[in-house]
Amino acid sequence: MADAERGVNMVEEYTKDGTVDLKGRPFLRSRGGRWQACSFILVYGVLERMAHFGIAPNLVLYLTNKLHQGTVSSSNNVTNWFGTMMMTTVLGAYVADAHLGRYWTFVFSSAIYLLGMILLFLSVSLPSLRPPPCDSSTTVDCSRQTKQYQIAFFFFALYTIAVGAGGTKPNISTMGADQFDPLQPKEREQRISFFSRWTFSVFFGNLISCTALVYIQDNYGWSVGYAIPAAALGFSIIVFLIGTPFYRHKPPSSGPFTRIARVLVASVRKWRVSLPDDPNELHELEDVKVKCRADHTDSIRFLDKAAVMICEESENPWLLCTVTEVEETKQILKLLPIFITTIMPSVMMAQALTLFVKQGATLDRSMGPHFEVPPASLSAIIIIATLTSLAVYDRWLIPAMRKHTKNPRGTTLLKKMGIGLGLYAFIMMVAALTERMRLRAVRESGLVHANTTVPLSVFVLVPQFALMGFAEMLVEVGKMEFFYDQAPEGMKSLGASFFTMSSGVGNFVSSFLLSTVSNITKKGGRRGWIENNLNESHLDYYYSFLAALSAINFILFFMISRSYVHNKEEAASSERC
Repeated sequence: MADAERGVNMVEEYTKDGTVDLKGRPFLRSRGGRWQACSFILVYGVLERMAHFGIAPNLVLYLTNKLHQGTVSSSNNVTNWFGTMMMTTVLGAYVADAHLGRYWTFVFSSAIYLLGMILLFLSVSLPSLRPPPCDSSTTVDCSRQTKQYQIAFFFFALYTIAVGAGGTKPNISTMGADQFDPLQPKEREQRISFFSRWTFSVFFGNLISCTALVYIQDNYGWSVGYAIPAAALGFSIIVFLIGTPFYRHKPPSSGPFTRIARVLVASVRKWRVSLPDDPNELHELEDVKVKCRADHTDSIRFLDKAAVMICEESENPWLLCTVTEVEETKQILKLLPIFITTIMPSVMMAQALTLFVKQGATLDRSMGPHFEVPPASLSAIIIIATLTSLAVYDRWLIPAMRKHTKNPRGTTLLKKMGIGLGLYAFIMMVAALTERMRLRAVRESGLVHANTTVPLSVFVLVPQFALMGFAEMLVEVGKMEFFYDQAPEGMKSLGASFFTMSSGVGNFVSSFLLSTVSNITKKGGRRGWIENNLNESHLDYYYSFLAALSAINFILFFMISRSYVHNKEEAASSERC
C-alpha cells in the first residue's frame, strides 16, 4: 500500500509538458529544477563564446597580416566563414527536430567543433603549417611566400568549426528554453528571463575574448591566442555534459521540412477542391498521442485545402494533412517576411568585425607610453554597450512598460526590433561622418598614398561601436525571442535557426555588396571606394550606401510588421495540449 502511494506521488511529480529524460521516460520534477539545469547551459554559453570570439574579432587582421590578403578578400573571407557557420544551423535544427533530438545533435556537433578548434591551433603553431614571417616594407610579394597547403589547412580548420558550431547554436539556447513549461504562466515568464540571461552570458564571454584574448594574440602570439579558446571550448563541453541528469528533453518529431513540404504539395494537388464552410470539417487526428493541436486560423486559406477530405479512406500524407500540420506550415511561412527584414542588420554588424576593425588599425591606438589598444578590442565597446543596455532594459524599462501595456515583455518584440532597425541607418551615417573626419586628417597630414598610422585617436570610433551594441540588444535579442516564440511547438529548433540563418545570409550579402561596390567603383581605371590602403579609399561613401539600404529595410519592416498577426498565446490553447 505504501509503495502504491509512493507510485501515485511519483506520477504527480512528472512534468506535464511532454518533456522526457535522456532515455525517453517522462521527466520527474524531483530530478532537477529549471534554473539548476539552465545554470550548466549558461556556463557553457560564457565559455563557448570565449572560444568563438577568440577567433572572430581578430580574424580579419590575421588574414591581412599573416596570409597577406587585401581589404576586400580578407573582409569577405571573414563574412563568408561566419555566414557558412550560421547557415549550417538549418541542418543542425533539422537533425535535432527530426532525428536525434537537441541533446545528441549538440553532443555530436560539439565534437566536430572541438576538432576544428584543435586543427586551427595546429595551423598557427606547427612550423610546417603556419605562413613564414614576411617584411612588408620590402619589394617582395609576401602573399607568394605562403604555401597553398598552409592556406588550405587553415581554412579547412575554420570551416570544420563552422560545421560543428552549426549543430550547436540552434540547439543550445532552445534546449535551455525547453526547461520551462510554456503552459505555466510563471514558467513562461521565467523562459523570457532565460533569454535575457542567455544573451548576457554569451556577451560576457565575448567581452573576455575581445579584451584579454585579443591582447594575448597581438602580444604573445597566435599559438597561445588560439590554444586558450580551444581549451575553453573543451571545458565548456565538459560542463554541459555534467549537467546531463538535470536536463529535460523535447522528443524529436517528424522532420519539419517534410511536414511543410507535405502541406504545400497536398494543397497544390487539391487546388481545385472547395473549402468547407465549417473549419471543423477539416481533417484532424483524435489520437491522444498528439500532444498539442493548433487551432484553425483564416490566414493563408489556400493551405487549408491540404486538410480537406476528398476520400474518407485516403491515408496518403502527401494528399491529406491535419489542421495542426497546416497551421504549423502557416506559422513558418508567416515568419519569412520578418526573416527577410532581419538580414540587413546582420550586414551592418558584419562591418563591425571587418571594416570597422581595419579602420581602427589605421588610427593612433596609444594609451600612455607603453600600451596600444588592439584594433579587434574595439569590439568590446559593442559588447559593453549591449550588456549595459540589456541590464537597463531588463531591470527597469520592462517593469515600467509592463505596468502600462500589461505585456510580460513590456512591449511587443516587433516594436522592439523596429526601433533597432531604424537605429542601424543612423549608425551607418555616424560611421560615414567619422570616416570623413579620418580622411580629412589623412589629407591634412599628407598620408593619402602612405599606408601608415593616421594622427587621429582611435576613440573617434567609439560612438559607432557603442550605438551598434545598443541596436544589437534591440534587434538580436528581439529576433531570437521572436523566432522561438512564434515557431510551432514541434519546430522550435527550426525557429531558432531562423535567428542564426538571418545572420548567415546577412554575412553573405555583406560579401556580395563589398565585392560588387569595389568592382563597380574601380571601372574605367578609377580609384575605387574600397582599396587595400584605406587612406586611398572612400569608406564614407560605402557607409552612406549602407545607411540608405538600412533606411529602406526599416520602411519595409514597418509595413510588414503592421500586418503581422501573432500566434495565440500558448496558455490560451493549454486545454488542447
